Amino acid sequence: MRIGKAVGIAAAAGAAAAGGAWLWRHQGDIAFSRPVNEWTFTHMNRIMPVAEVPRPAVARPLPTAAEPLGVSGIRYEFDGRPSSLDEMHRRTHTTAFLVAHRGEIVHESYPGRFASPSARFQLFSLTKSVTSMLIGIALERGEIGGLTDPVTGYLPQLIGSGYDGVTLADLLNMSSGVGAVEDWTVPDAPIRRFETAVSTGGSVLEVIRSTPRLRQPGTAFNYSTLDTHVIGWLLEAATGRSLAEYATEQLWHPMGAESDAFYFLTRGRPRTALGGGSLNATVRDLARVGILMAAGGRVGERQLVPEEWVARSRGSDLPHLQVGELVNGGGSPQYGYSNQWWTLGGERRAFTGLGVHGQFLFVDPDSETVIVKTSAWNDADDDARSLETLRALEAIVLALA
Repeated sequence: MRIGKAVGIAAAAGAAAAGGAWLWRHQGDIAFSRPVNEWTFTHMNRIMPVAEVPRPAVARPLPTAAEPLGVSGIRYEFDGRPSSLDEMHRRTHTTAFLVAHRGEIVHESYPGRFASPSARFQLFSLTKSVTSMLIGIALERGEIGGLTDPVTGYLPQLIGSGYDGVTLADLLNMSSGVGAVEDWTVPDAPIRRFETAVSTGGSVLEVIRSTPRLRQPGTAFNYSTLDTHVIGWLLEAATGRSLAEYATEQLWHPMGAESDAFYFLTRGRPRTALGGGSLNATVRDLARVGILMAAGGRVGERQLVPEEWVARSRGSDLPHLQVGELVNGGGSPQYGYSNQWWTLGGERRAFTGLGVHGQFLFVDPDSETVIVKTSAWNDADDDARSLETLRALEAIVLALA
């Protein structure tokens, strides 16, 4: 009897240990899957070390329009059927949604379980677009020499790596030639090794140094979070400031943010922010970022982001970055790419920042429309949900224009 009980206890302990090991190995998958991800995406500061981006003493007002947008009457067509915005929100797991027109909020809602105007949302790769804005500011201030500067001039630790010979312009256009298509489903892919290093304290530098160059720089689009992480390192090396410090001084304070933001940091030391994916901010402050870009980089009378930098973000002349040309490099057919923004081409030349799991910062300067949508998709990438969201956002622009 005692032997049987001991065996039973040992078996239970073994099962518990196995279960604990399974949970440890799969904690990221659990945290980023529905419905847990709605909590994860609003509480990254409970999970990872962070660097704050504090708000200024006085916020710049973001007024609400006297006449709200009549969202119930907006229709769009997707997959051969007419749909409403409410249907889009349900199908694409919207957690927060804000529409600004001519600098005023015309619609704001927070359907997510943990969403609110004060919640700071994990923006994933939408961070890349903000990093680009900071690079534009640093270039204008003379802290970075020029777009043709080689990466290794700022980051000698990358000499001899795939990034040796790559320029800042190559990085901004996701054309470094380093690495294969970014695929989260491949266990040993650079992006998965990068994620593991960030979250467990491994060497991010070693992941980046060990990723080979597969193409000539500047010749082909290949979406790469590693490219933008290198941009963030370059910015820190050139300015002598951390990403959080530079964002605070050159963007968050001058634009008049109303809430603190934060970057989560790598667990390994020296701890660094991810220029390609660790900014967390409120929806209203993200709308301020979009309004700034819709105004050609201006905040009031101040030219904060260079006007030419905003124009560069709306589209590129390079053939391999045009709408429909990104599919082989990990992009979707409805987008082009330029300057760390996804572009839509056409006469309007609207553009958008995107983050996995359904994060959008859509900017249409011609109609002065900015739309922020945060989401909690189960999968990192979902072409159907992305395309449906885009159709709905375009319908809102038409309604306002």
